Amino acid sequence: MQQEEYDVIVVGAGHAGCEAAAAAANMGSKVLLVTMNMNTIAQMSCNPAMGGVAKGQIVREVDALGGQSGLITDRTMIQFRMLNRSKGPAMWSPRAQSDRMRFAEEWRLTLEQTPNVDFWQEAVMGLVIDNNTVVGVKTQLGIEFRGKAVVLTNGTFLNGLIHIGEKQFGGGRAAESRSTGITEQLKELGFEAGRMKTGTPPRVDGRSLDYSKMEEQAGDEVPSKFSYLDTPVLAKQRPCYITYTNPEVHEILKEGFEKSPMFQGRIKGLGPRYCPSVEDKINRFADKDRHQIFVEPEGWSTVEVYVNGFSSSLPEDVQYRALRKIAGFENAKMFRPGYAIEYDFFPPTQLQLTLETKRIQNLYFAGQINGTTGYEEAACQGLMAGINAHNKVHGKAPFVLKRSEAYIGVLIDDLVNKGTDEPYRMFTSRAEHRLLLRQDNADLRLTPLGYELGLASEERMQRVREKEQQTQEVAKLLKNFGIEPQEINGWLTEIGSAVISEKTRAVNLLRRPGIDLPALARVLPGLTLALAPYRPDALEQAEILVKYEAYLEKEHQQAARVQELENFVIQGRLDYTAMPALSHEAREKLLKVKPETLGQASRISGVSPADVSVLMVYLGR
Repeated sequence: MQQEEYDVIVVGAGHAGCEAAAAAANMGSKVLLVTMNMNTIAQMSCNPAMGGVAKGQIVREVDALGGQSGLITDRTMIQFRMLNRSKGPAMWSPRAQSDRMRFAEEWRLTLEQTPNVDFWQEAVMGLVIDNNTVVGVKTQLGIEFRGKAVVLTNGTFLNGLIHIGEKQFGGGRAAESRSTGITEQLKELGFEAGRMKTGTPPRVDGRSLDYSKMEEQAGDEVPSKFSYLDTPVLAKQRPCYITYTNPEVHEILKEGFEKSPMFQGRIKGLGPRYCPSVEDKINRFADKDRHQIFVEPEGWSTVEVYVNGFSSSLPEDVQYRALRKIAGFENAKMFRPGYAIEYDFFPPTQLQLTLETKRIQNLYFAGQINGTTGYEEAACQGLMAGINAHNKVHGKAPFVLKRSEAYIGVLIDDLVNKGTDEPYRMFTSRAEHRLLLRQDNADLRLTPLGYELGLASEERMQRVREKEQQTQEVAKLLKNFGIEPQEINGWLTEIGSAVISEKTRAVNLLRRPGIDLPALARVLPGLTLALAPYRPDALEQAEILVKYEAYLEKEHQQAARVQELENFVIQGRLDYTAMPALSHEAREKLLKVKPETLGQASRISGVSPADVSVLMVYLGR
């Protein structure tokens, strides 16, 4: 047996575990990745896709820091779409449909080719604790692996319970065993635990569907990608399709309500608010006579199809009969029914911003164990836990991202300070500085930090330096490029924009609604020639900077004001019990969370601006 001591032991090989193991190993730690099944490393348990609104920004941030999810998505995707192009750049969100089997295979091969990563296939039953510090893990066979830090990324496996109608059985996901022992031990150590629920839809045989009755949803004509490195660009794409439920489908589904584990109270955990089951949708939105169904292929070659929008825990016969009443599904053959799964999680207010637990030193939590939902949310937590576990055991400073630096910073700050009692999903609306946190500039924001950590490569950093330089040059060019009325007025009239009466600069026209740089360059051959030497990403970056210059400046000023609160360190300096002016709730929450800065205290649910003022008085501000 491997008797050596590892720097970092990662428990679980889902999206969080894979990123944690890769990050710590690439930074120089000796890593052991323990998983119950090496054949399901990086399994896409739910839909075969990465990215989406706000989630795509997270994948770009993971990539910019030197993580792997963006690279692996680019190598295995079958379709790419940039969502929300009709809105402002803060809302643009990349999304890729993935080949499920290739995605998992690529992740495993990547980890196998990563120096410093060892593997062990077995269930972990508990932690080895010494003097309030984790020093290893114990497996089902009674083997102890010693490690200086442990990252738990257990997903839905902790006491997982699967529900299909009135049937229920233990499992971490379909056809896989659940994990027991860890929750019970953590409770004995004083941790608070809770239950959450998520679900998945049935999978069907694509050969049995009639796509002529559905709306085709093609990928972008010019597909982009996630990684800032030179990953392959899609030469061909597979389409997805859209169809709809109808009143007949709803009536059949209602027949199963009396056997629904959700409606009959057998499921205790709360499910994701923004990804409800189909029975929940027709119950909550009884006034709607149809709901969208996204028909998503599982890969390049397989006939298996994911029925997005039809997540269900109703009896399998009800699911089958209802499916066959959907347009295009009249002859559908089901591969496996949908199901709901309940699992244990640990309220994330028990963590520090590094994702290290407050109770046990060198123990980190990442992914669904913290109450989140989604591959992207899990991946970024795994990355941050892996970075911080490595830094901790090597005596380096913790790595924490601010809310104004990354969606990752927003996510972790929300979890630690506000907690969650339902599966947490990232949205652009959660980020108060979302105009700064765009998908197009994640490399400019984060790659210098990843490079400093030793995680982002020299190649990444060189590309960022080149992009920054070209962006500045293009922005200067646009501010100085002159345009005469006779060159542009015909086109301005054609698109319904006001004509100009005197010479103007390109930047002034770019700031008008409905005018973008590619369109302007097509009308002005001189501008096309001037922009020819520059990279497409630098052109896009420069256009955003000049077009939204005033708004971006306001965002930076607001972020700087917020940062002033972050600079006031309070941990260990204040006795909240000796502050009668604090509200009872604020005192209770401050004692529980133990914020490190005044800014962190201000974001704790239940701490009002008046309470923050009291703290400022005691700090001598």
